Amino acid sequence: MSASIPASTSSAFLPLPPAKDIPVTFTASLKSWWAAGDKQGTASEERLLRRLPFFQPEQMASSTNDSPVIARRERVQLAAPKHFLNTLSIKSTNPSPTAPPPAVVLHGYGAGLGFFFRNFPALAQWAGHRGTDIFAVDWLGMGRSARVPFTIKAKRDDISGRVHEAESFFVESLEEWRTKMGLEKMTLIGHSLGAYFSVAYALRYPTRVHKLILLSPAGVPHDPNNLTTPSRELTDEGDSRSTISTSHSAVAASTGGVKQIREEQKAIKEKESRARKLLTYLWEEGWSPFQVVRSTLFWGPMLVGKYSSRRFSGLTEEETRDMHDYILNITLSKGSGEYCISHILAPYAHARMPLVDRIAALKIPITFIYGEHDWMDPQGGLQSLENLRKAGNYRSRMYNIPYAGHHVYLDNPTAVNELLVAELDDAGEQLYLFAASRS
Repeated sequence: MSASIPASTSSAFLPLPPAKDIPVTFTASLKSWWAAGDKQGTASEERLLRRLPFFQPEQMASSTNDSPVIARRERVQLAAPKHFLNTLSIKSTNPSPTAPPPAVVLHGYGAGLGFFFRNFPALAQWAGHRGTDIFAVDWLGMGRSARVPFTIKAKRDDISGRVHEAESFFVESLEEWRTKMGLEKMTLIGHSLGAYFSVAYALRYPTRVHKLILLSPAGVPHDPNNLTTPSRELTDEGDSRSTISTSHSAVAASTGGVKQIREEQKAIKEKESRARKLLTYLWEEGWSPFQVVRSTLFWGPMLVGKYSSRRFSGLTEEETRDMHDYILNITLSKGSGEYCISHILAPYAHARMPLVDRIAALKIPITFIYGEHDWMDPQGGLQSLENLRKAGNYRSRMYNIPYAGHHVYLDNPTAVNELLVAELDDAGEQLYLFAASRS
């Protein structure tokens, strides 16, 4: 690769108070709830981004160092009043005329671009080497983007109308963002619901997408054989083994590997509690998990803390604390894009209009990536590959990531980063053949 990324200059930044401990008492939870807001949300995001040696806060002048990339965040204003998308731009300081299309990283449901702090260094190294750019965007109504009203005019029994309206809220704002940024074509790297919207965008604007990389995509399979269990997002602990291992790379997905993942999903799904009926009712009525947390008021930070401590146990203590503060401020922000969920997905995360029935229309390379302990059903990925190949698209692949759950990019960043760089370099076919020989 070209010039390496220099050591962090975070010591030159204006001081940023460390995140408070995750609350375990009501008093601490109350103080955390009281302090939450836009200012605290900005600080929580910056704590994660300051881990990047090439990141520069808005108040700093452009650096004169020899870094191959510079990262800044900005609010990209859209046409509608008070509509904007929170954006992290990682731009090459030496753009190449033969550079591949920039990559755009898109988070999942209720998350934000800060979730990818473990992936940005590898992506930035690739961007600096190839003379191109990386962007990460918070979807409209999520993360730290504008929390604008989300409404659906279609009636409940008009499934296609509901889905189209809900998809348009996100897809059209991303298209407006692309135009504002002056991008001709993009590689979209989407996680979970972000992967779903990435496919929806590509179907609507096929000439604007170079490639799709789908991390644990939501909304792919049909319901009858769907073993997706969203409740696991609240009970899983990730896989801390990935933090001490750097040798467990991606493996090409096989029927046997998918069967093993589905057997684990089936065993866990059979143990789900009777509370599913209540959750189903709330889901159909348009409630979101974040609305439930906000309704608990002062107890909210403790509830989020229990999730953060459990799910991100594979991170360092400081990283877990910073992630908690980031997630808390996203969760306590005004409800907006989160209300899309009951229109896009039926209870338990199967799509009302599954991607497996639509994805074959795409002629671009598509890569599916699942964790070996994922709660998304990988069978949909295999079926999608079959449909794509029947339609003449042989440039699509699927991988499993060992020691990883649904947040595959956080659970085993070493394997995922290696895979992302190969796919962005269009070397995915060679990597796939190598991974298949080891699976």
